[in-house]
Amino acid sequence: MSSEERIERTIGILGAGKLGTVLARLATAAGFRVLIAGSGAAERIALIVEVMAPGATASTAHEVVAEAEVVILAAPLGKVHALPTTALSGAGAVVVDAMNYWWPVDGILPVFEETELSSSEVVRDLMPGARLVKTFNHMGYHELDSEARPAGHPDRKALAVVSDDPAALEIVAEVVDAMGFDAIDAGALAEGIRFEPGTTAFGATAGRAELLAMLEPMTVQRS
Repeated sequence: MSSEERIERTIGILGAGKLGTVLARLATAAGFRVLIAGSGAAERIALIVEVMAPGATASTAHEVVAEAEVVILAAPLGKVHALPTTALSGAGAVVVDAMNYWWPVDGILPVFEETELSSSEVVRDLMPGARLVKTFNHMGYHELDSEARPAGHPDRKALAVVSDDPAALEIVAEVVDAMGFDAIDAGALAEGIRFEPGTTAFGATAGRAELLAMLEPMTVQRS
């Protein structure tokens, strides 16, 4: 992807916390136009964005959904019902699920407990028209912030990417690459279960070969 193409593409981020602002910094550094929204008016997060993600634009969730070609969900999963799921279903944008079901933070959520589906499959069913992709969830935000490297760098780390929409997966893989990480196509959305909390890959900061080994089905250890 050329720098001109990156600048033309708008990345929207729903969630202005630690993960959201890190991803906004990475996307801005990669040359994308970046909109970031919290849970209310843009003015409420304007100073946070100015300090933590200079170059990004504080926005509302409505503006993010209306203007972004790629929308990243970076809110706590326990707040998923507060996201504009109806608008995301009909917007036609590629939606990236960077969230995790983390019960110590979110509490016990039956919709994620009482299912054999991956958490992203549950999210997909909440916004059935969205072109959902899962990534950015299995590396800590500190590591995302510090480990981005240009393509070809010997210390470059990798991120798994899964989706039921091959074209959407390709778009997001290009975004991941532009933001400083090797993108590993790990298959369909159901395969996201391989890098959820409780698995070998979750929390790892690994290069391509090491992460591929971690994603093997026999290494999954659900807690």
